[in-house]
Amino acid sequence: MPSFLVVGAGVIGLSTALELRARYPGSEIVIAAKYLPGDSAPDYTSAWGGANWFAAARDNGPQEDWEAIGYRKLKELASTRPESGVQPMNIRWHYERPIDEVGIKTPETGKLWFEELVGGLTKIDEKDLPEGTSFGFEMASFVINVQRYLPWLQTEAERRGIYIHRRIFGHIQEALDLYPQANAVFNCTGIGALTLGGVEDEKIFSARGQIMLVQGPEKPIEKMYFRAPHRDGEATHIFPRGERGGVILGGCRQKDSWDAETDMKFAEVIKRRCCALVPQLGKPEDLKIVKHGVGFRPGREGGARIAPETINGRLVIHNYGAGGTGFQAGWGMARYAVDLLLDRARI
Repeated sequence: MPSFLVVGAGVIGLSTALELRARYPGSEIVIAAKYLPGDSAPDYTSAWGGANWFAAARDNGPQEDWEAIGYRKLKELASTRPESGVQPMNIRWHYERPIDEVGIKTPETGKLWFEELVGGLTKIDEKDLPEGTSFGFEMASFVINVQRYLPWLQTEAERRGIYIHRRIFGHIQEALDLYPQANAVFNCTGIGALTLGGVEDEKIFSARGQIMLVQGPEKPIEKMYFRAPHRDGEATHIFPRGERGGVILGGCRQKDSWDAETDMKFAEVIKRRCCALVPQLGKPEDLKIVKHGVGFRPGREGGARIAPETINGRLVIHNYGAGGTGFQAGWGMARYAVDLLLDRARI
């Protein structure tokens, strides 16, 4: 009976463990992690996700495929497992520069690769565009209530016989030594890959995000909204958590920032931006705030790392560095990571 260890219990680690269970139903699988669903440390980034599906890849290759797999999986969950916290919801997205200047088209094709995947894009009329924006579209997507989704992933893992251990590893060798029976160890440590001994990936960086959860208006917001100057610019986003679960307001993407404290001045900026984009929220000063949050997205120069490595004769499969795309690309990344077993492990 094969045995696997997954290090990390964020959205990538949990998805990888469930992918392993689907592919190797008779195997022993252990998730070992410092943080588990319900924890709220800034470096447990998954806890602070908005979250939704909104295409970020444009490589005409595996990154687009990860997100396409993710879209189809979220569609399946929304229709068959509504208790997961995944819900169909359209998103209206806008950019402040012309479409050929914002970096969202795939360079090799000159197209928006996801248009067919989501069932088409509806262009927003110029008269309906928010002031200061150049263009916008509406499309079918999914909103993910992380307060439900992460515990659901954990419960689903336990229901399928996956063991979950709280462990803190300073070095990847500690995991290999503690679980010598594992045919492969999956390193899903996210931002932790920067400091984990034996990995210490210097390409990892913090892409700090700041959000707030507020009580929604009496008339529920029925769509998600997004606005940014360009692909890598500071975005404004509004993501309802269901009809009465509150609304996530954000945000920012501050590279190399490790400030775990909420910037209250910037929180006021978020309020103003979001209320301007969606007046239905009401006045900034009238928003009823449930909590503020800061999370360190695990950015990585060159994109996520999904790769095998032999460490002291043992197979380690790295699966980390999703940045802000873990919820939308996680299932695809998990599939690609588990695919590596076919060539590397004798199972």
